[in-house]
Amino acid sequence: MRSIKIENISKAYDGELILENLSLEIPAGQFFALLGPSGCGKTSLLRLIAGLESVDSGKIYLGDQDITDQPIYERRINTVFQQYALFPHLTVFENVAYSLRIKGVKEASLREKVYDVIKMVRLNGLENKFPRSLSGGQQQRVALARAIVSEPEVLLLDEPLAALDLKLKEEMLIELIDLQDKLRTTFIYVTHDQFEALTVADKMAIMHTNGGIEQLGTPKQIYEFPVSRFVANFVGNTNIIEGTLKDSEGKKFVDVAGLGLFSVDAPVEKAWMVPSNNVYMSVRPEKIFISKKGRTEFSNHLEGIVTDIIYYGRSTQYNVRLKNEQRLMVFEQNEEHFPQESIDYYDKVNLYFQKENVVLLEY
Repeated sequence: MRSIKIENISKAYDGELILENLSLEIPAGQFFALLGPSGCGKTSLLRLIAGLESVDSGKIYLGDQDITDQPIYERRINTVFQQYALFPHLTVFENVAYSLRIKGVKEASLREKVYDVIKMVRLNGLENKFPRSLSGGQQQRVALARAIVSEPEVLLLDEPLAALDLKLKEEMLIELIDLQDKLRTTFIYVTHDQFEALTVADKMAIMHTNGGIEQLGTPKQIYEFPVSRFVANFVGNTNIIEGTLKDSEGKKFVDVAGLGLFSVDAPVEKAWMVPSNNVYMSVRPEKIFISKKGRTEFSNHLEGIVTDIIYYGRSTQYNVRLKNEQRLMVFEQNEEHFPQESIDYYDKVNLYFQKENVVLLEY
């Protein structure tokens, strides 16, 4: 296995710059996700790695080998597309065997490899079926089997689950994790769905519409410690509260107009993080405790009126209007074993959160 290294890649289409001086290294054997909104260049980057497009400037390396100008068929890189691109006139077996036949693999070895891969993706018994008779999930598995049968060093997945319903998507995400764990092949997964990226990735890059990478890290690092408003809002849900940073006796507070002072935990100084500067507080909805009762064990307290209640099954979302008219979102897990308060529309509620759960972001 070899790593993928991208050095100062730029790419433009019809004069519009999509990627600009982008650099990235993906270690061998990693499940890596590229996450970003439509138009940020993530699929373009995937196509450049695959060799489906040529770079305007920059280099792409597979290990120490420069593959920037290498033809597609010489790269040990395969792609699974959103639409699967199966051959409708070929059976499951022949779809999977196609690349091996092109390479002239002997029949005995070919059949062994194909049946091994078909078993790996749980398509046993469907070898003689045609794509039209398969479900979406089964077609997805055929596309995966066809991509991995030739033992690529890197597997590129471009929005591979976009056409599946939610339940099947959740099942396929787990299967992809198991498959990558068995193969130990480098997977690069492109998606605009933050749930998919957080589920599968060992590490992920958040791409912005400016054609660059906004943040690189593990899913937990990116979710818990976003570096910008863009990342905080794009990866999951969050509450953004504007205020002014204050410093008193070594402790930091954020002064929010109409709401008062809030304790924050900011042990690492950043260049922009100085007293009297405007900042944003980011607080995830699940980090806020909602109650009609008074509590004393929390660092910060707000009061508001419930305006919306949305039941999701696993959790309930409360939208709360504060006295300065800002609205906050709160998620509460629906736990049978822990009786919850009865909270209804227009109830006056208290919102609590700890200073450790506040992330300060540059204004």
